[in-house]
Amino acid sequence: MPEDIAVTKFREYLRVNTEQPTPDYYGCQKFLYALADELGIARTSHEMVAGKPIVIMTIPGSEPYLPSLMLYSHTDVVPTFRDHWTYDPYSAHKDEQGRIFARGAQDMKCVGSQYFEAIRRHFGRGKKQFRRTVHLVWGPDEEIGGHDGMEKFVETEEFKKLNLGFTLDEGLASENGVGVQVKYANKGPNSGLQGMEITFTGNPGHGSKFIENTAVEKLHKFMTSALAFRAEQKAKLDAHPEFNIGNVTTLNITIIKGGVQTNVVPEKIVANVDCRITPTDDFDELEAKIRGWCKAAGEGISIEWHQKCMTKSVTPTTRNDPWWAALEDVLNEEGCKFTKEIFVGATDSRYLRAKGLKSIGYSPMINIPSLLHDHNEYLTESLFLRGIEIYEKLIERLADLV
Repeated sequence: MPEDIAVTKFREYLRVNTEQPTPDYYGCQKFLYALADELGIARTSHEMVAGKPIVIMTIPGSEPYLPSLMLYSHTDVVPTFRDHWTYDPYSAHKDEQGRIFARGAQDMKCVGSQYFEAIRRHFGRGKKQFRRTVHLVWGPDEEIGGHDGMEKFVETEEFKKLNLGFTLDEGLASENGVGVQVKYANKGPNSGLQGMEITFTGNPGHGSKFIENTAVEKLHKFMTSALAFRAEQKAKLDAHPEFNIGNVTTLNITIIKGGVQTNVVPEKIVANVDCRITPTDDFDELEAKIRGWCKAAGEGISIEWHQKCMTKSVTPTTRNDPWWAALEDVLNEEGCKFTKEIFVGATDSRYLRAKGLKSIGYSPMINIPSLLHDHNEYLTESLFLRGIEIYEKLIERLADLV
């Protein structure tokens, strides 16, 4: 039986090596342009930073003054450790069970491909225009923060001209066999204090002495406070079965640097802290708490924020919002059970929500191991094709929204 063209094109896309830190973005752009040309869809690109194109395919609506629908996906993928892969991560190998192994199979070249293949099916039935304009947008560098991609793009006139009303972005695979998680907010760098670098200074001296007021002592006091807070948040999560990790604030001390040699008490220790605050918490209160921990630990402590954004924007998920109502109706009609959740990580949707725009993260991957960023990442052929069916209906319902 011949392979569905959607699967063939998906596998071709997966073979374009867009692995960080040196993604082949121009090879990717060439592939995407060829896709658009197959269907006669207008395409262009914008580079916020040289060598990092944002590709835009546009299907003009019959009522182009209406706010548009954006189908967003990022083109870059995370690094691979090839010794841990059964197959070459850029071969897009399909085994006898229909599992397609490749970096990006779940995160998130599948979604970009499913958008496009859903459009291909609409065009094949003769529907080449919707009420609203549809933009398929393919962005770079999401896996390293989107700073040279969506973060800069949202500030441009080209972005404003898209006239966005609603965006679909990525979600996560569901392993429980029940349904998928629909993401309406991020608990990542967009919402909190991720990327703190705290410097502790103190008295240096010989390692054989009891030096007073050392940098290590101050670090220890800070860590005691920080880890106590971490334990409180973990207890809060455990006490509420209805919660997921997006409903609480996470804190982890991820890097500790300092010292010159074994017999010298260091005059400086630097600690990096990853703190992701849920958008339902008070950002200012948490920042004051962290500064209080530093003050209690002693003098000579400073904080530098590598990523700090206090935006608490969320996308509405109630029936009085027409975009949400249309999305919810389609998922229910298609028998797609779902939960509404806060994304525990960072996606490019955070930059949209910070501008007051609506974005929902959704990936139709049900009852499959979540292998985003993991070895042997794969998606089954059947799940990929089922996702196209869902997007066919979802795109039409959203793009024809009155």
